Amino acid sequence: MSVRDLIILGCSSQQPTRFRNHGAYLLRWNEEGLLFDPGEGTQRQFIFANIAPTCVTRIFISHFHGDHCLGFGSMLMRMNLDKVTHPIHCYYPASGKKYFDRLRYSAMYHEMIHVVEHPVTQAGIVEDDGRFCIEAVFLKHGVENIGWRITEANTRKFDANKLTDYGIKGLQVKELEKNGFIISPQGERIGLEDVSWIRQGDSFAVVIDTLPCQQAIDIARGATLFLCESTYLKEHQDLAFTHHHLTASQAAQIAKQAGVKQLILTHFSARYQNLHLFELEARAIFPSTYIADDLKVFPFTKRMDHASSM
Repeated sequence: MSVRDLIILGCSSQQPTRFRNHGAYLLRWNEEGLLFDPGEGTQRQFIFANIAPTCVTRIFISHFHGDHCLGFGSMLMRMNLDKVTHPIHCYYPASGKKYFDRLRYSAMYHEMIHVVEHPVTQAGIVEDDGRFCIEAVFLKHGVENIGWRITEANTRKFDANKLTDYGIKGLQVKELEKNGFIISPQGERIGLEDVSWIRQGDSFAVVIDTLPCQQAIDIARGATLFLCESTYLKEHQDLAFTHHHLTASQAAQIAKQAGVKQLILTHFSARYQNLHLFELEARAIFPSTYIADDLKVFPFTKRMDHASSM
């Protein structure tokens, strides 16, 4: 059975705490494992989460500040040790190529894994393999820093009740799907659209480390699940501005303007012990807000389909 969930492997910002590891986020999406910004200690967090690192198929690095990438090299070495045979696609800002290489080859090991690099030079579609479309925008953080959006392809779904009403079954369904129409025994022309509908693919957006900007809204537009940094509370918005970060209320404003379904806040400054304050601040603006915490799992459920909404 396909798995769809977001696992918080760490939710701290630059300084980890006793209870919060450097940030790292694993999105398990059907047969794919998408790992975002693996900070220091990510490999060990997989152990605590009881998940095999071998599930990772794609790694995304937003930028090369240490808390977003120091676990990258050790993750590659671990997958190499586990003799992973599938390709490991890696996405990162092209301007950080030298840091990517330093992390990848930061220790001696005989590399046997197949790493596929995707250095990003401009905003837009980075890759579309027919199953997932990966998009990037450049955020506002003082260094080149990427916000990501992954959208699954739309799929056609048949309405079982309508198929029954028209007496269509078995190989006739395949014929209908292939030709776009079928002639019933009564001589009636039945089009594909008469008995089916398009389920819009779900999308996941990630904005980590930025000042408020239009690009953050654009990449999150209509996302099913939106993971966004909120390093500070509103009372410390001066620090947020100085260090090019968001407050909880600013993240909530982005979610509201983008019309996302659900917002997950993360990347908290070590100065805060009570993360519930972030939730309270954000929910006053965007009620469907939840707080990340180490090893917490958020279901990434499919959007309501046509049949269940009728």
